[in-house]
Amino acid sequence: MECNESNSDHGAKRDCQPSSLGFVHLRPLGEPAGDLICLRSDRVYTVGRGRRHCDLVLLHPCISNRHCQLFLDGSDRKLRLIDGFLFTRRSHIRDIRRGFQAGSQCSNARVSLNGVFVNGRRVRQGAVAELSVGDEMLFSCRSGSSHSCRIKRGFAVDRVFFTEVKIVRENRSLSTLEHGPLAPRSCILLSQLRLILASSDPVSYLRNLLDLQQEKHVTLPLALEIGSPASPDSVGRSKTDDLWINGAPKMVSSSANVLSDEHRNASVNAVEIMEVDNCELHPDDDGVSFSDGSTFFLNHLKPTGPGTSVHCDGVTLPELFHPVKTLLRVFIATFTCDVSWFLSCCRLPNPLPITIACHNSERCWSACHDSRTSAPYINYPNLLLVYPTFPDVIAFGKDRKKKGVACHHPKLIILQRDESLRVIVTSANLVPKQWDYVTNTVWWQDFPRRTTPNYSAFFGSIEGLKSDFVAQLAGFVASLIVDVPSQAHWVNELAKYNFGQAACHLVASLPGVHTQSSYYLEADYCLSAKQIMQCKTSGHFFGSVQATVVGLSHRFHASPDPNGGQLKVLASLLGKCRENTSGMVEVLLKRATNIPADANAVSVVVAADLDKFSEGDSVQLGFLPRDVAKWLSPLSDIGFFSFSAFIYPKEALAAAFGGSSTRVQLLVSVSEGPTFSEIPGLICPEHYVSLCSLVASVQRCLGLWRLREVLSRYKWPESLEVDFVYGASSIGTSVNLQFFSAFSAAAGKKSCQYPDSNESDPGWGCWTYADELNRPSIKILFPTIERVKNGRRGVWDSRHLLSLSERTWQRLTTSGIFHDAIPYPCERLGYPMHVKVAQRRFQSGNGMFSFGWIYIGSHNFSPAAWGNTLLSSSESKAPKLHICNYELGIVLIVPPPDVSVTDGRNRFNLDDFVLPFVMPAPEYQDGDRPATAQAMREACVEVTSSKESVSEDATEELNEEDIVDEEETFEESDFCIQQESEEERIYAEMLWGQVDSC
Repeated sequence: MECNESNSDHGAKRDCQPSSLGFVHLRPLGEPAGDLICLRSDRVYTVGRGRRHCDLVLLHPCISNRHCQLFLDGSDRKLRLIDGFLFTRRSHIRDIRRGFQAGSQCSNARVSLNGVFVNGRRVRQGAVAELSVGDEMLFSCRSGSSHSCRIKRGFAVDRVFFTEVKIVRENRSLSTLEHGPLAPRSCILLSQLRLILASSDPVSYLRNLLDLQQEKHVTLPLALEIGSPASPDSVGRSKTDDLWINGAPKMVSSSANVLSDEHRNASVNAVEIMEVDNCELHPDDDGVSFSDGSTFFLNHLKPTGPGTSVHCDGVTLPELFHPVKTLLRVFIATFTCDVSWFLSCCRLPNPLPITIACHNSERCWSACHDSRTSAPYINYPNLLLVYPTFPDVIAFGKDRKKKGVACHHPKLIILQRDESLRVIVTSANLVPKQWDYVTNTVWWQDFPRRTTPNYSAFFGSIEGLKSDFVAQLAGFVASLIVDVPSQAHWVNELAKYNFGQAACHLVASLPGVHTQSSYYLEADYCLSAKQIMQCKTSGHFFGSVQATVVGLSHRFHASPDPNGGQLKVLASLLGKCRENTSGMVEVLLKRATNIPADANAVSVVVAADLDKFSEGDSVQLGFLPRDVAKWLSPLSDIGFFSFSAFIYPKEALAAAFGGSSTRVQLLVSVSEGPTFSEIPGLICPEHYVSLCSLVASVQRCLGLWRLREVLSRYKWPESLEVDFVYGASSIGTSVNLQFFSAFSAAAGKKSCQYPDSNESDPGWGCWTYADELNRPSIKILFPTIERVKNGRRGVWDSRHLLSLSERTWQRLTTSGIFHDAIPYPCERLGYPMHVKVAQRRFQSGNGMFSFGWIYIGSHNFSPAAWGNTLLSSSESKAPKLHICNYELGIVLIVPPPDVSVTDGRNRFNLDDFVLPFVMPAPEYQDGDRPATAQAMREACVEVTSSKESVSEDATEELNEEDIVDEEETFEESDFCIQQESEEERIYAEMLWGQVDSC
């Protein structure tokens, strides 16, 4: 195999070179003489007690779950062992070889409890030991502290030998014929023929080879009994008291003929052994691909046409869904989707409940609730398509009919089973092309079921180094289905699973103009269950909901008040109210039970003395909006939650006096209610909609602010930064230096004037526009037009996949930030990439450890996805974040060395993560040009003589790919809705009319 691109940072040249196919025979200690265990080269084998994760299982209490690992290196032909667990089954061969360097010390290894002994001497914890023929490995206690420990448990190295068999994947003269690709078995046979012809004695070579193939050996897919006749159990395994063999190891009779020195490189059963890269996904015993969430993967790629051959390891969509028969329900969020392909590809049963949230510009902008869903398949009665709404505030002119810049762009899959919930975050849309022929990232983790549901986790926040994974996930899912009552149960289902071991942090974006998440505001009173009077708050604070007061203009303008008496009373009352440090005053929420028009109506009342409240010493400002009251009242009535409220007094007075704005901000504080702990036993389906609305409404950090929230918990040393890169398939048209500086500041980058300041304020010394102007912070990875043209199908694969305007390129061309995105590993060359990956990498002072963070998900590099910061002109003076899209991604963090790992996981090295492009990425040279939309159009004209064919091809592929980012630059005033909507005005007038008639 040849590697056409270099990756000097990771030593890829050496790792892409072919290595010899080798085998090691191990003889079990403490067992009667019998079969040998045959392991092959370039695979890491785990020895331990855990059947799920180990290849060689020793069922004994002295053996750790994952005791040690063995590796036979085909490049230098050495057998090595490490005490503890360091590499997973999906680790890349390059990383394994580097970790098993002779004499190296692996501080990241999770060492065994009782140690590993080689020839009676204990291997140092985390150290790599080199083994030779005759060496004995002992895994139980050398001291023999218990009777059972006095029995030897381990292996002796019986034989180590290599063959020159190579499987050539890319050489078409060997891999393909006129009628299609050769089978892997044929490739091996061809290699064997070469060895026969090259042998000095072909007859003897053949005789030895045939003798070996006739040897008594047993190949079992799961396990094999050692030391007694095999007797498969009910699941097709064979076993003894304490030794199992899982997966790849094969058994060879101990009576096998020993090869002569001349033919010692011959293959043992070479015809039946096929080469498989170490980074291939290995299913568990039940066929389910396992991931603990600590890393990410790439999708499996298929050959692009007849007569082509490729081996791009990765995960497929059916593998992620397997086993289908145990699925309870499925939730998917995607941009585009081919539902028919998806159903047939994953072979989903017809009755399975499936919810797919996707983009539709007409339906997502429609004000009609009937447009929120569609059920297109009669044969799948429980399949529902959901079209999440875009808010009015981001529409052009605040008019939904004019639409706006917005996109439903996440790629999320949730698979619910009785025993677990699988969460998948990917960059691939639900279409066949992106899963089969375009490189995409895939992350997933399985979460176990809880004994009792946990609803408080929905309102968790990042504390210390803990993750608020389920709070972010529930908030994001709730936002997609908040207008679809039939799907509100999804939020309740999430409470049934334990997300405490989440290995990453979710980063979500929701369209809208968002304010900063409010900190705790101490409240004296809250809305109580069906009571007029109020009660003191005592429950745990969960968060805040941004709302408004409706009906204030009717109260002070429509009603006759010739002398302005009501205004004077309001001004007097507000003047007596006690302002908190945020400049807000507490107001009373009262259930308006005497209004027949809306049983959920809630009044908003200003009172000077909350402790001595009386009707005569208070003024009603208005009501909660209908959309808020419909979920707040039921949750308050049953006592699940308590609600308090705050307003800005100056804003209320200005609206009452007839200022330009009739909208008054209302901040609703959410706390634990008196029956909160009883929710698991009291909650009914009728409460699901209210709970979903609350979870969707609670303020959370989004976009850039969420990235800052996650990364600001660590101090990132500027002086040790090595790389800061962002590779994406789309670069926003409004990207400028201001956005670069905002993203870098959110990522924790500090000004060069204060690189390693000990200032506790996270905003101190943040990266600014001036810093960005002097020294660009981020390298953008984007393919050149020549790389796109040289793809397997030329420019057609990328024309509606990549998005970069010529204007943006010309604006940023002189900054030197553009670098070529070269697919990695080299088998993926020629395939387009749809990944969105960011990495900030640091190297420790001694050069032995790299740390930092990696983002993967759906966010392209654009303000539409991450948000554009606006300075507010409102009373609060708080900045606002304008986001156009629904997006979702994850952040994997390798903390700085001075931060201790407290979650029980191994400490990773950031270099353990293999990015989907060559690193370090080469900078654009003179004459290089990115694959802009204009450049790809020009390339299409060059290679086609028919404009009609270009148009047809574009039409065929457009529906499968991401739309082009079309953004404009807006000011905060463009999004400030100052007047009540027509719906709010009608609702308030109806309520006031019934209040006045009472």
